[in-house]
Amino acid sequence: MMKKHLGQNFLYDRRILSAIVEASGITSEDTVVEIGPGPGTLTRLLAEKAKKVTAIELDHELCLKLINELRGFGNIDLVEGDAMKYPYEDIGGFRVVANIPYYITTPIIFRLLDAKHHLESMTLTIQKEVAERIVAPPGGKDYGVLSIAIQCYAIPSLRFIVPKEAFHPVPKVDSAVVHISMRKEPLVSAEEENLFFKVVRTAFSQRRKTLSNSLKPFGPAVREALDKAGIDPGRRPETLSIEEFKELAKGLSVHP
Repeated sequence: MMKKHLGQNFLYDRRILSAIVEASGITSEDTVVEIGPGPGTLTRLLAEKAKKVTAIELDHELCLKLINELRGFGNIDLVEGDAMKYPYEDIGGFRVVANIPYYITTPIIFRLLDAKHHLESMTLTIQKEVAERIVAPPGGKDYGVLSIAIQCYAIPSLRFIVPKEAFHPVPKVDSAVVHISMRKEPLVSAEEENLFFKVVRTAFSQRRKTLSNSLKPFGPAVREALDKAGIDPGRRPETLSIEEFKELAKGLSVHP
């Protein structure tokens, strides 16, 4: 029985699942992490391609079924547990391929980004609206903190839409498959991260306001920092590129 509180909507269409594996670009050299293997349909396809698959499932009853379903594969490590607490940093280089429950999409992505030095890519089936936010360029309503947080460390692309009717039970909205390839060098250095993201979060906390208003918590230094970065204080946060936010944060860093 499906467990609504775990956001279980399973995808069985082999054509769509094969397209997800294709979009992931995994090879026989890759270690793959699957979060929420569910009935194990995608898990089997991944195991046929990858060197090793670590499948993390929270549902105890599903785990018991998966032990039998996946018994014929010697390269699958089935882990019963919470994907938010899994020590990804301990498994070396890895790729993620997963159908993520809607309610934990953003927390899971940020948890995986914590392991960015080991993570090579993520191919995620997620809510279409969230996928659009992840890949959004500056200038539109979808562009925001999530877009910037991911694009700082990775290059995301929306591969294809998965209609809600492809899932069982049928969710209320369509999904999308997004491929997120990690950058070799992030756009923001470790030293810049704290102030950079503080500026971004503060700016978008009042996204309808101009920068000169939304950044008021930083005090009088904002005007000078905007001027130094060559940014019109009348602009709104969704119009700024990551590079412009970096320049703005740099200007504010000289005003503790």
